[in-house]
Amino acid sequence: MPQPELHIDAHTALIVVDVQNDFLPGGALAVTQGDDVIPVINRIAPRFQNVVITQDWHPAGHLSFASSHPGYDHYQHIDMPYGPQCLWPDHCVQGSTGAELAESLAIPHARLILRKGIHRDIDSYSAFLEADRTTPTGLLAWLQAQHIQQVVIVGLATDFCVAWTAIDAAQAGLVTWVMEDACRAIDIDGSLHQATTTMKEAGVTIVTSCSLH
Repeated sequence: MPQPELHIDAHTALIVVDVQNDFLPGGALAVTQGDDVIPVINRIAPRFQNVVITQDWHPAGHLSFASSHPGYDHYQHIDMPYGPQCLWPDHCVQGSTGAELAESLAIPHARLILRKGIHRDIDSYSAFLEADRTTPTGLLAWLQAQHIQQVVIVGLATDFCVAWTAIDAAQAGLVTWVMEDACRAIDIDGSLHQATTTMKEAGVTIVTSCSLH
C-alpha cells in the first residue's frame, strides 16, 4: 500500500526528540542504532521552516533513576504518585556530556530547544506534558503562537518519548506524523509494538521520509 503524502507548509513543524549523547551508542541509555537517525534528520530538516529540538534534562538524583531507589534495578517498575514508573540508568543529567545534543546533529535553523524532565519528582517522556499528565512544558502554547497545525516527529526513542509526544500532539488537535526511518526504539518487553498500536489509535500517521512532498 502506498504511503500517504506528507506536504510541508508554513504551518508545519518538525519536532526532533532527544537526539542526545546518552541515547546514542556508548551512552548511558543507548538506543540500538540510535545514531542512524542523525543523517536522516539532517537531510530532511532543511525542508522545514519551523524546527523544535527537545532535550531530556534531568537534575541529579531524578526519581526516574534506579539509583534513586536502593534495592531496585534498571528497567524495574515502581509506583509513583502519577502512576507506574520505569527506572532508568542515570542519563541526561543537567550539564553533563551525556545530556548534550549529538555533535553531528546539524540543524542551525532550529527555532526552539525545549528541555523536559527538569522536575526531580516527575518524569517527562512527552514534549507536551510531564508524566503527571497535567504539567505542561509550554510546547503547545509555543506551537499555537506560531500557528502550527501539523507536526512531524522524529528522534529517540520511538516507544517512549517519540510515542508520548506524538500521542499528545494528536490529542491536542494537531495533524501528527511519525517518520519511522528517523526514529529508533528501546523496545522493552514489546514496548515498540504497544507504542505503535497506541499511536495509530490516537490518530498518528506513521510514514517514512519517502512520503515527504
